Amino acid sequence: MTASIASPDGLRRLVIDSASEACSVALFDGARLRDFRHDIIGRGHAERLVPLIAELADGGRADAILVGCGPGSFAGVRIGVAAARALALGWRVPAFGFSTLALVAAAAADEIAAADGALVVMEGGHGQWFVQPFAADLSPCADLCSLLPDEAVRRDDALVVGNRAEAFVALRGAGTALPILPDARAYPRLPAAATFADPSPHYGRAPDAKPMAARV
Repeated sequence: MTASIASPDGLRRLVIDSASEACSVALFDGARLRDFRHDIIGRGHAERLVPLIAELADGGRADAILVGCGPGSFAGVRIGVAAARALALGWRVPAFGFSTLALVAAAAADEIAAADGALVVMEGGHGQWFVQPFAADLSPCADLCSLLPDEAVRRDDALVVGNRAEAFVALRGAGTALPILPDARAYPRLPAAATFADPSPHYGRAPDAKPMAARV
């Protein structure tokens, strides 16, 4: 991570996340939100993401690009990272990555601080959930896991955040659910350590497709 990203005064940043059913982009001038789009589209990120960016002030043009690298939808993660890399190449600016689950936590930063931590629970596909605990300062307390619901609810976190928070609390029968989708506007709440160089997709589990066995 560069000093300019950690100290954003005067730096224009484009933030992208398309790893969930939300397609979210935000343009910041330093710490000030200049413009944003946040659409709940389910599918169709490949068709919607670039037009959303183009709708931003100045076509979203920025000095640095930051992208959610997942975990989440295989297609959504790939599309977001590919778009960020392409724009960075075309604009000749750096691209950085961050965890989509961390972005979800950032959107609930005040509630997580008040609860002294929370568990982020997001749809993982194939009947599984992505789960990761975050401390009050939004630093991760443990590695990301992809778990079946019955395994996930063995955790006893009082506050549960994410698009499967309500299902988690209902299954466990205890806790407070805060249903939240990734929102690019929350990026400035992330700790500096959450941003990394060389963004690449992080799917959170093995790919669905299996390679064909090599022929003898």
